Amino acid sequence: MAVREDLHRDGSGPRFGGQRLLLVEDSRMFSAVLCHRLHAELGLNVKPCSSLKMLEETIAQSPTDYSMAIVDLNLPDAPYGEALDCTIKAAVPTIVFTATFDLDTRNRIMERNVIDYVLKDNEFALDNVVASVRRVLSNRKTRVLVVDDVASARQVLVGLLEAQQYMVVEAASGLEAFAALEAYDDIEVVVTDHQMPDISGYELTRRIRRRFGSDRLRIIGVSSSSDRMLSASFLKAGASDFLYRPFVAEELQCRIANNVETLIQLKQLRAAAACDYLTGLYNRRYFYDLGPKLVNDCLRHKAASAVAILDIDHFKRLNDTYGHEIGDEVLKAVAGRLAAIFEGSDRLLSRLGGEEFAILFPMMDSIAATKLCDEIRSDISRLKVMADDEELSVTVSIGVAEISDHETFDNYLNAADQFLYMAKHKGRNQVYSDARMTEEAAQ
Repeated sequence: MAVREDLHRDGSGPRFGGQRLLLVEDSRMFSAVLCHRLHAELGLNVKPCSSLKMLEETIAQSPTDYSMAIVDLNLPDAPYGEALDCTIKAAVPTIVFTATFDLDTRNRIMERNVIDYVLKDNEFALDNVVASVRRVLSNRKTRVLVVDDVASARQVLVGLLEAQQYMVVEAASGLEAFAALEAYDDIEVVVTDHQMPDISGYELTRRIRRRFGSDRLRIIGVSSSSDRMLSASFLKAGASDFLYRPFVAEELQCRIANNVETLIQLKQLRAAAACDYLTGLYNRRYFYDLGPKLVNDCLRHKAASAVAILDIDHFKRLNDTYGHEIGDEVLKAVAGRLAAIFEGSDRLLSRLGGEEFAILFPMMDSIAATKLCDEIRSDISRLKVMADDEELSVTVSIGVAEISDHETFDNYLNAADQFLYMAKHKGRNQVYSDARMTEEAAQ
C-alpha cells in the first residue's frame, strides 16, 4: 500500500485520462481554451465540433466512443437546441454551455435531463465548465443511497441523481437502507425521506450516524412536511443537510454536490496527512497508525507477520558529493521502484524519514519476507540515477524481523533495525534477518 495518485496540476484530485469528450462550440476562442484545459487539467481527449453537421457525422462514425458532451445551445446551423437533441438522442450525457438563458430556456434544458448547464455570462464561465466536468467524472465513482417508501417520489430522486451520473442504490424502508449499507461499503451519501413505515428518516439518521461519522458519509433529509422544526431535528440528529419538498432540481443537485465536495476535500486532507511530500509514499505517522492494527489482526488469527527496515547505502556520502537535489532524485527513484513492486498488494510501505523505508508484511513469516526482500534488494541494485551526466548506481541494505508475539510496535521496528545494522556491518547491499541468523547458527 502506497499513496501515489495521478493528480491535477493544482493537486485538487485525480485525473481521468483516456476518456473522450465531445465539445460542440462554434466560438474558436472558447473551443480552443476548453480543449486545452480539459486535456491539461483532467487528461481528457476532446473532439471539437463547430456545427450540428460535424456533430452528427462524429456521432455516426463513433456512436459509443464519447462519455460526455459539452454543447452550446445555439449554433449557426442549430439555433434552437438541435445539437442538444442530437447528443441526448445518442445517449451521451450532456452539459449545456449557453449565452442565452431565461425561464423557458431553463425548462427546455431541464426537460432533456441534462447533467448541468453553465452560463457564458461572466469571466468565470470557462472555470465553471471545467469544474462541472470534473464533478461529473467524480460523481461516476460516488454511490448514493436513496431511501423513500413512495415509489414515485423515490424515482424522481433517482432520476435526478442518475442524470448527475451518480451510482444510485434504492431502499423502500429503513431496514432496506441498513441492508444496502451492509451490501455496499462505498456508499458516501444517503438521501432519506422522513415518513416511512418502519422507522422515520430522523431515527434512520441517528442510527446511521452511530456507525459512520460525517467525514465518511453524508446524510441529506427530505420531507414534504409543513413542520418547519423538522429540519432542525434532522440536523441535530446528525444530518448534513435538509430540503423541504417540493424542491427545485438545481437546489438538490447543488446541495448533494456540495456534500460530495466536502467528502472529497476531507479525503484529500487525510491523504495529505498520511503522505510523504517527497516520495508520495505513506509517511511515518501513517505507518505507526495502521501498522499495529495490521499486526494485531495477524496475531488474532495466530498468523505470523514480518517487518523490514530498508536503508539506502552511503546516502550521506552521495548527498555530500552530488548535493541534496540528486539525493532527492535517488530517494524518489527508490520509492518509485518500491511502489511499483508493491502496487496492489496488502504490504504496508512507507518512508520513515531520511533514507529509511519500512515495509510491513502481513501473513508472511521471516523466511518468506527475507526471500522477497532479497529480490527487492537485487531489483534496486539495477536502478540508475543521472547526476551531471554521470550514471549513479544505488544499493540498499535491509533488516527483517518476524512478528509472532504481542509486543510494542516500536520493539518490532527496533528488532528490524538491529538486523539492518548487521546487514550493513556485513558489507551492505544485502538482507539480514532472524531467519538468516538461525540458518547461520545451524551451519
